Amino acid sequence: MRTLLILLALSTGVSSCRRTASAPPPATERERDSIIGASQLPGAQGVRGALRASDSAAARRGREDATGQE
Repeated sequence: MRTLLILLALSTGVSSCRRTASAPPPATERERDSIIGASQLPGAQGVRGALRASDSAAARRGREDATGQE
């Protein structure tokens, strides 16, 4: 009886470790930061500010590149 319970526990553990083939792709750093920024976690406001600064810098670089190509 004891052996049967051990085998049952092992087979359950092994069967639950199987990976699925349709796993979603890992999130990018930007996506993870956006999720954290939208949360109520401590420091989320700082993450939102950093994302806003990053967006602003990217927009500025885009404007600079556009004016430099003319």
